[in-house]
Formats: sequence, structure tokens, C-alpha cells
Amino acid sequence: MATENAIRKSSELYDKAIDFDELERRLEEDLDSQLLDLDFLIEDREKINNPESLGDTVMNVIWEQFLNQIAVTAGEDFIQENRGLTLDLRNKAHIQDVNDFEGQQYAEHNVYVDYKKRGEEYRANFYTDPNEKPPARLKQEQRYNEKTMTWETYDEIDGTWIKSLRKGYREPYDQARPKGNKTINKDHQISEGTIVRDPEAGAYMATEEKAAFANSDDNLNDLDSAANQSKSDHDGEKWLKHIRTGSKGKGQTNGEYFGIDEEAYIEKDRKSKEAWKKEKEKKKDENIALGKQSQKEEAFRITGKALQAVIMQFLAELVKTVISKLVAWIKSGQKNLESFISQIKAAITSFVSDMKKHVLNARDTLVTTIAASIFGPMIRTIKKAFTLIKQGVKSIKEAIDYIKNPQNSNKPAGVLMLEVGKIVIAGASAAGSIIVSEPIEKGLMAIPVFAIEIPLLGSLASILGMFIGGLVFGIIGALAINLIDKAIAKKQLSDNSKMQIAKRNDIIRTQDTAIVLQQEKLYATKKHVSTAISTRNKKAGAFIKGLMTDVTQDDFYEELQANEDPLKEINFFLSQTQEP
Repeated sequence: MATENAIRKSSELYDKAIDFDELERRLEEDLDSQLLDLDFLIEDREKINNPESLGDTVMNVIWEQFLNQIAVTAGEDFIQENRGLTLDLRNKAHIQDVNDFEGQQYAEHNVYVDYKKRGEEYRANFYTDPNEKPPARLKQEQRYNEKTMTWETYDEIDGTWIKSLRKGYREPYDQARPKGNKTINKDHQISEGTIVRDPEAGAYMATEEKAAFANSDDNLNDLDSAANQSKSDHDGEKWLKHIRTGSKGKGQTNGEYFGIDEEAYIEKDRKSKEAWKKEKEKKKDENIALGKQSQKEEAFRITGKALQAVIMQFLAELVKTVISKLVAWIKSGQKNLESFISQIKAAITSFVSDMKKHVLNARDTLVTTIAASIFGPMIRTIKKAFTLIKQGVKSIKEAIDYIKNPQNSNKPAGVLMLEVGKIVIAGASAAGSIIVSEPIEKGLMAIPVFAIEIPLLGSLASILGMFIGGLVFGIIGALAINLIDKAIAKKQLSDNSKMQIAKRNDIIRTQDTAIVLQQEKLYATKKHVSTAISTRNKKAGAFIKGLMTDVTQDDFYEELQANEDPLKEINFFLSQTQEP
């Protein structure tokens, strides 16, 4: 009614400003816009009951775990082939250092030399237990060296602390030792004790190699049997020059006492020591070369395993893409060879177009393989935990982004929270599939057939555990999301119905306004025409009245007779009273 009154009032000012055609055009535009909004609401209502798919979220996480499985399994396979040792390409893992050897830290990754075994054989010659004190002769000083973890005895002749030797250490050296006679012995210039105690010899030479040098011409020297017993394991030159303190030969050097040519003996001692030094350096160089070769071989092994894992990852990605296209082919109405080949081509094209993504996945596979080869099975647990954290962060970010999206700003708070709940449940379902896969795997491992190892993929139980876990939590998540969707749909349907009713009311009001406008436009036109006719009638009456007055005058007839068109004035008057 208010609209009608407003239009009626405006029609009274028609002659001044109102443009009914413009008003009519605007009303038609408003009506068209309202009808479009109504169509949108009707379409939106049809979409409300279509729930979102949970499969992508869960399967993406399961697929990520599957790729991790490939990488971790490759790393574990490397460890198995590497004699149970994790990846270690450091020099100290392959090239034995003498100080590390003394400290029982062995280059166990060297595939050519068992340094741990050498170390055990080396230490077996000494007293290493701090609670087992070795027997002492006379007043020998003894101590336990915490650094070398051996008992030591002070040698007065050599003037140094030496490792206390166990009985039997001579056996490997005396077996091949040439026999002398009762008066002349074949003496080891570099004594067995010196060779046995030498950590460089222990690290770089096998026992038979040390015995071979000990009994070589470079080290054997003819010596009086009594002198040989006196020399024992002492340094040759130091023993020779040592001044005797006993009852026999007191004040003399051992050389003087036993009548030894000191110059010749010292020369022989020098040559033996030089030969011993060269032999140790030679063996050390050989061991370093073997260590470097071992290092290279381990690097080649991990490179091969990593490349296998990367290739397997690429193949798995390709197979996944092909399978998705084959599923689409099966669902399609056209199942022929041509459409099949078309889908295969589409799969390859899709795979190539996503190459950047595949390369990034390959990088992760490479890193995971190397990490698994370094840290072992614990990487499997770490990767699962990392995926859980990543999925949690992703879900939170998606929820925040959804709330911040301007398109969702007009949604009711209840619907907004339900939608956020769907995002959280999808993330929780994916995380749950990771957690539950491990107990499923352990349960299946109890059945022998599921314990079968598949190269580069791990056990059958592990693979099934991942996919069964994904299936179980995928179903649980889908049910939960479906319930939320129903609640959202119910709310949205109700709101949609209200909005449609309100929009239809707007359309009716607009149509009513258009009808009133048409009526008022007709009323204003009729009024205007009526006013114009009345004005013309008044002017015509006044004219006729004036004309009648003129008729009564005498000169009227004269003018009438002189005028060629007697009605010319009347026609002129009527033309002046026409509506513009």
C-alpha cells in the first residue's frame, strides 16, 4: 500500500520529473536478478545432500606410508647385506686408527679385515682385568693403565712401562723359529714381546705375519744362549749398554760381560728396527687401501639400494595412475580397445605432467632409504610419527583456512563448526589408519604365510596392515562424516527453504510494484489527456465567444468577404491548442 501511495503521489508530479519508463526498466532488472537468485537456491538445494569423499584423504596417507615402506625396506635390506651394520662411510668405520684400536674402537665396516677379532687376539696376550693383578718377579713395580685398560710392569732396563704379558704369548713365534744349539741361539733381535705389545702391529698385521717377520733373516741373530736368556724381551741396544748390578759382572755392560761385538750388534739392531718399521708401514698402507676400497663398496651398495627404491617408487606411482584410469575405463559406457588405449595414454600423460611431484617423492624416498640404512628400523617409527604430526598440522591448517575463507563468512556458526569437524575427522581417520596398521601387522606376522618378505616392499603382513588399517578407519571416518553431512544437510535444507520463501516474497512484491506502476502510469496518462482536452475546450470556447462578438460588428462581413480562406484563423487557433 505504501508503494502504491508513493507512486500515486509521484504521478501527481508527472509534468515535473517522473519518468515512468525508467522506473519500469529498473523494476524489470530487479525482478530478473531475484529470479536468478531463486534458481541458484534451487540448484544449491540439490547439492546439499552430496557428502564429501573421505577416500582421497585416507588413501593419500596410506600411499605415503607405502612409499615410506619401500624406502625403509630398502634401507633395512642394505643393513642385512652389510653384515648387520648400518651405513657408515666415515674413514674411522673402514680405516683402522691405532689409537682407536688401543681404545677397542674398531673399523668394523671394513669387509676385508676383521679388526675386532684382531683386537680380541691382541688383548688376549695381556692382563686386562683390573681385579686380576699379574704375578711379579722380585720387586717389579706394577700399575693398571686406565687408558689402555691393561696391567703394566716397569722395565728398569728399557726405562719404561710395558704391558704385562700372559704365558703362552710366544707360542705362535716359537713354532717356526729356527733351532740353534746348546751354546748359540737364534735370537729375535726385535723380541716377541716387543712385537706382541706393538699396537700398530696388532692393528695392521695378522699373527702369522708378525711371526713371519719375527723369524725372518732381518730379525734373527746368533747370540750366546746365556746372553739370549739375559736379553729376554728387552730392547737390544738398551740391553747391550745396560750396566749389570747383580753379583756377576757387576759394573760391566751386558755387552762387555758376554763379550759381544757392540758395534756389529748395534748395526744389526738398527737394521732390524728399520726393517720392522718398513714392514709395519707397508702393512699399514695395505690396510688403508683396503679400507678405502671397503668404503667405496659400501657407498656403491647404498647407492644401488637407494636407486632401486627410487625406481620402485616411480613404478608404483605409474601403476597407481594407470589403475585409476583403468577404473574410469571400467565405469565408462565405452569398453573397447580404442578407449582402453586412450585411457592408458591418458595415464602416461598424467604421470608425465605430475613429474615434479614424482621427483619430490623420489627425493623423499632417497633420503628415507639413506636414513633407514644409517639408523635402522627406528626410521619406520620416526616416519610414522612424522606423518602423524604432518597430518595433524595439515588438518588444523585446512580448518583455519576454511573458517577464514570469505565464501564461508555468511554460513551459520553451527554449520561452520560441523564443516570444520569433517576436516578434523578426515585427518584423524588418516592418522588412525597409521596407528592401527602396526598391531594388525604384528597379528598377521604370527601366521607364517603373511611373514613372507617381498623384495623392496617388506613383509606381506606389513603391506596388508597398512591397507587394512586404512580401510577400517576410512569406513569409520566415512560413517562419522556422513552423520555430520546429514546434520548439515538438514540445517541447510531448512535454511534454503526459508531463503526460497523470502526470495519468492521479494519477487511477488516486485511484481506487485510493477503492476501498481503500470496502473499509476495509465492513471497519470489519462489525467494528462483529460487536462489537455479541458484546456483546449476552454480556449475554443473563448475563441468562439470572441468570434461571436466580432460577428455583430459591421466590418466583419467586409473582412470575411476579403479573406480567401474564411476558416484560416479558426484553424490557426486550433493548431495552437494542440498538445505538444
